[in-house]
Amino acid sequence: MDMKKRIHLELRNRTPSDVIELVLDNCRSNEGKIEGLTDEFEELEFLSTVNVGLTSVANLPKLNKLKKLELSDNRISGGLEVLAEKCPNLTHLNLSGNKIKDLSTIEPLKKLETLKSLDLFNCEVTNLNDYRDNVFKLLPQLTYLDGYDKDDKEAPDSDTEAYVEELEDDDDDDEDDEDEVDEEEDDDDEDDAPPRKEEDDDEEEGEEEEEEELSGEEEEEELDGKDSDEDDDEEERGQKRKRDLDEEAEDEEED
Repeated sequence: MDMKKRIHLELRNRTPSDVIELVLDNCRSNEGKIEGLTDEFEELEFLSTVNVGLTSVANLPKLNKLKKLELSDNRISGGLEVLAEKCPNLTHLNLSGNKIKDLSTIEPLKKLETLKSLDLFNCEVTNLNDYRDNVFKLLPQLTYLDGYDKDDKEAPDSDTEAYVEELEDDDDDDEDDEDEVDEEEDDDDEDDAPPRKEEDDDEEEGEEEEEEELSGEEEEEELDGKDSDEDDDEEERGQKRKRDLDEEAEDEEED
């Protein structure tokens, strides 16, 4: 698939000014040049043209907001001076696997004042004596070269994904703001809730009254039980006296 058609498909019915990231890896470039990409992509921040057969970046449009440019596995051997003009705010540049042989080829990158990460893996220039020291001297604005800083400390995620991390950090900040809003709403709900102390007091008083009623009923039952026992005793004594009188009467008759 050629580059123009690929760009058309990548748009997905969007306008060029809506595109922030554009990946054109493994498509075909015409005569080793970038085609189909115009300065209408004014919001573009990430552009990847890996293994598309580029020999030049001369046709790159003006992309003021571009921060990360992937040009690895192409056939670029020079002409990098246009990057300072076309992409003045570039922070990450990957030229791995190109035909860069000497330091003079990358010297124009000095004008990219915001450039902090440069990758030159599998380029002949990496075979030069004191390659790393010389590149850091040539490009003092660099923080990372081939994924490591001057002290050979590895960049986070090789720093080639630093741009993506920045986007994720922005998303995390937005989420934190949303969480703070939710917490404030929860606090407001708690403040609006009616006090429950009076209700709890009423419930406790109700329970005490129920206990008093139950204890009163139990006392009445005990009293009723005692009265019935006394009645039974009195009745038994009356029956005994009657039996005694009957026996006395019988004795008198016999006499």
